[in-house]
Order: sequence, then C-alpha cells, then structure tokens
Amino acid sequence: MDLDLYVDTSRKGVSMALAGMGPDGRVYEEIVNPDGRGEILGSSLDELLGRMNATLEDVKRVMVTLGPGSFSGLRTGVAFCQGLSFSGKRELYGVTTLQALACFGASSDTSAASSDQIETAVVTRARTGFWYLRLNGEESFIETPDVVARLEKSQVKTIVADSPAQEDEALKAVFVEIGACVTPDTGKPIDMWKPLFDCIKPSLIQEANYIQPSYFEKLKS
Repeated sequence: MDLDLYVDTSRKGVSMALAGMGPDGRVYEEIVNPDGRGEILGSSLDELLGRMNATLEDVKRVMVTLGPGSFSGLRTGVAFCQGLSFSGKRELYGVTTLQALACFGASSDTSAASSDQIETAVVTRARTGFWYLRLNGEESFIETPDVVARLEKSQVKTIVADSPAQEDEALKAVFVEIGACVTPDTGKPIDMWKPLFDCIKPSLIQEANYIQPSYFEKLKS
C-alpha cells in the first residue's frame, strides 16, 4: 500500500494525516492536536502507521505546509519532513499554507463543474489588523481595508477563513456583500490537498516562510 503523509504545523498545534488507496478503497487516518508541538511529530506518525497496520516504508510522498505561520511550528515541521525524505525513499513536497487551505473551498458538486474554475480566496489572521490573503493565486500580507477592497473587486464566491476572519465585523460584512460561501479552515480531511501533488515539483530541501512580511516580499522578487 502506497501512502501519502500530510503534515501541518504552520497554524495552532499539529495536524497530521496518512491517506492512500487500500483493497477496499480510500484509507485515511488523522491526528489533530491543537496543543501539540514538534516533539509529538514522531509519536503521532507512529500512531497513524499503527492504526493502518503500515510501516514507514509504505509512505511514498510527504506534503508539508511552509507557512506563513509559527516560527517554531514551521521549523520543526519542515525539518521533520526533510528528515523523513532524506533517504530518497519518498518524495517531499512543500506548499504554502494558504495554497493548501484553498483546497478546502473546492466544490464537491461535479454537476457545477465547467471550463471556468471557481476561484477560492483564503483569509487568515496574521496579527491585529493584518491578514494573509490568497486571491487569484497571489498571496498578500495586508490590512483589513485592503482585504475588503480586493474582495469587493473580485468575482470570488468561495472563501476559506479562520475563526478571527469569520468574527471580524468588516470582513463579515464584505463576505455578505459579495455573496460568498465561507468555509472554515479546519474540520476537513487534509488529504483534500492531494491535487497539489500534481501542481508542484518535489524537492528534498524546503524553506519555511515564517517571517512576515518579508515572506511576501520574497515572492515578488
């Protein structure tokens, strides 16, 4: 059985999942520990492998979020995944956290599919008055009025938002104004990120993006 490992330490705590196809269809196990820190990554992986009656040899691909996010969380998460992949027995894929979260907004309604892709925006809190915004494939570190202005000018109808974004009065108002469907950034299986394996190239070296706003300045260079 070939398994994919997903690791997210860029937000609060640790989220980890193993997924693949077994004899009876999709197999999926996850651990979400909001209070977890880097030291539980190894034991969490061991627990997931045990649940699936699998070994590390069964893991063929690893996906890790690169941020923006917590300095300590990203540092340990990325280092852990690089260590797992160093032997060359599995491929390592790094994705931005906002890129991964956008997958939660993907429509499961295949009848609504068309040649025009429905854009999903992502809004998560950076610090007081500032937000990380992913819109039209671009990621920004901007203040609340700028988020509102950009969303008003967009055609976006699906937004993935964290709790602070869902509770912010100005953002709530613009979500209603543009008629967007708002999806939480938690509570969905993280193997929904699987399509990203086809969008990026694997690399044994991944760089965490935990410094704001230099992360976004780097993207423009």
